[in-house]
Amino acid sequence: MTHDEAKLRIKDLTDELLRMAHAYYDLDAPTAEDYEYDMKMQELRDLEAAFPDLLEPDSPTQRVQGKASGRFEKVAHTVQMASLQDVFSFEEVAAFVERVTKTVENPTFTVEPKIDGLSVSLEYENGVLTRGSTRGDGYTGENVTANLKTIRSIPLKLHNAPPILEVRGEVYMPRASFERLSAQQEAAGEALFRNPRNAAAGSLRQKDSAVTAARRLDIFVFNVQRVEGETLAAHSQTIDRLKALGFPVIPYEKCPADAEKIRAAIEKIGAMRGDLPYDIDGVVIKTDSLSAREQLGATAKYPKWAVAYKFPPEEKVTKLRSIEIQVGRTGVLTPVAVFDPILLAGTSVSRAVLHNQQYITEKDIRVGDMIRVRKAGDIIPEVLASESHEPDALPYQIPSSCPVCGSETAADGDAAAVRCFNPACPAQIFRTIVHFASKSGMNIDGLGPAIVQQLLDEKRIASPADLYALTKDQLLTLDGFKEKSAENLLAAIENSKSQPLDRVIAALGIRNIGQSAAVLLCDHFGALEAIRQAKSEDIAAIDGFGDIMAESVADAFSQPDFNALIDALLAHGVKMEYTAKKAESARFSGMTFVLTGTLPTMKRDAAKALIESNGGKVSGSVSKKTSVVVAGEDAGSKLTKAESLGVEIIDEAELLRRCNAEESS
Repeated sequence: MTHDEAKLRIKDLTDELLRMAHAYYDLDAPTAEDYEYDMKMQELRDLEAAFPDLLEPDSPTQRVQGKASGRFEKVAHTVQMASLQDVFSFEEVAAFVERVTKTVENPTFTVEPKIDGLSVSLEYENGVLTRGSTRGDGYTGENVTANLKTIRSIPLKLHNAPPILEVRGEVYMPRASFERLSAQQEAAGEALFRNPRNAAAGSLRQKDSAVTAARRLDIFVFNVQRVEGETLAAHSQTIDRLKALGFPVIPYEKCPADAEKIRAAIEKIGAMRGDLPYDIDGVVIKTDSLSAREQLGATAKYPKWAVAYKFPPEEKVTKLRSIEIQVGRTGVLTPVAVFDPILLAGTSVSRAVLHNQQYITEKDIRVGDMIRVRKAGDIIPEVLASESHEPDALPYQIPSSCPVCGSETAADGDAAAVRCFNPACPAQIFRTIVHFASKSGMNIDGLGPAIVQQLLDEKRIASPADLYALTKDQLLTLDGFKEKSAENLLAAIENSKSQPLDRVIAALGIRNIGQSAAVLLCDHFGALEAIRQAKSEDIAAIDGFGDIMAESVADAFSQPDFNALIDALLAHGVKMEYTAKKAESARFSGMTFVLTGTLPTMKRDAAKALIESNGGKVSGSVSKKTSVVVAGEDAGSKLTKAESLGVEIIDEAELLRRCNAEESS
């Protein structure tokens, strides 16, 4: 590689790594797998070593990533909370041991699991916890004391403690807590956290400590940052002392300066990875002697006395038994791989979404194949490749007829999706009613998918409007219903009649129209009849609407069946009235926001309400008229379009800072 080529590649890698680090550390919303990030960082490090004149002081290799959020008080760390140098092979571990041995006589090492969580500092004065903070950029973090106090394993008071003690630990979410939280979010129709690490980070940075407490976080303490009144000589000694004080400490194994014995200790931890009740993403190897650590020193970013061996993503090969087709609310056919169960990241996996025909064709996935599977982000099953075909295996094609209703399917214009266009398809009706009743729709508490399916099977309902004609006697014939539960559901259905027009429109599931677009529609036209009569070009004139969205609305209101459904809802007493919300301030007056991806701590509704309370509008699509895009996890195409148009992009923390700017000034 020439010098000029290296310069360009270093710039590309730097820009990409900074974007990834911002999403991971500041938004708690990673846009790439850890392994991909690690490999890019390693490539950058290698290039800077080969071309040292291109090494910049602010390179990602020279700085701890992350920054303090504006949501919490900033904390200046007395002792830097540095990150560790990552290594990815046993050869690199051996090289580290050799480097230490050249400087330190007869060193010993500790080998300990690397917990996949959020690094924090705990400060104690005379045995009392006075402050807890996040790492941030290593120099400045966030004061999250109140939230840390909700973690029951953190001692609030120490007995026989030194006058001043600061320790470092890793807050994590146990797998059982993560599974419980995911089930709750799924039942509530909320976006799921991608993995336990992101769930822990989002939970610890809540404004409401009660939310943090309910998430059941835990901690391992693994280092003494500073201590006054005691002298400790070795890392292993500090861990034992912390354990005696009542801290949950990281388990460790002591090893001599023998690369093979250290490798054996690493492999031992790796072998039990799937059986642990928490996630680990590697193993940390540390020089044990504290005086030797001072002798070895540190770079601007990494201590020279430790490295973190990172596990590669776990992949396994299994047999693809079948490809099932799921039919969604809008008729999209989604292929799902069904394969022999395998254990990945501690859980049994037997299914993975194959997305669309293009995905299947590019990977040449055929029924009967041996396929390679991993868990993206250690949580979402993903088919990486087909390893081999059966001799008589044929290329797979998504069926030309709907597997539920038998109607002919077709590609949806230029999109990759194949769709069933039959509005009477039972699968679409089921998902339409589930969506209508969901928290983001009419919010009919207690009417989940299982009950909707029972009602359809018993032919009690055939459309959302039929929900309003249900009787107690009809509900009592369903499995699991008694007097009280039947009364509660009927009361929830009755209460939903008062939902405003924008919620009704969102609940009706018009393609390309979510809650934000429904509000813009209602703000512009004010009443149902005005929307019904509006032409596509009139709707497209709404700031935040594009031609496709406008056509979707106009097309829906031109359909006799859709209008018949609205008339039936009105006849049952659904009010469909709209009163524009009055802004509390004019801070965002004249500005249009787009929310994309999953925000770390705020639900979409809350972020939307916050923007509107400050005089702004929230749109569902990015255009030249967009003022600001607020990006979270899995931002996708909206973020890409905002970047191409030069629209300002901010995170949740910056949105909150701007909302609070006048109050704090």
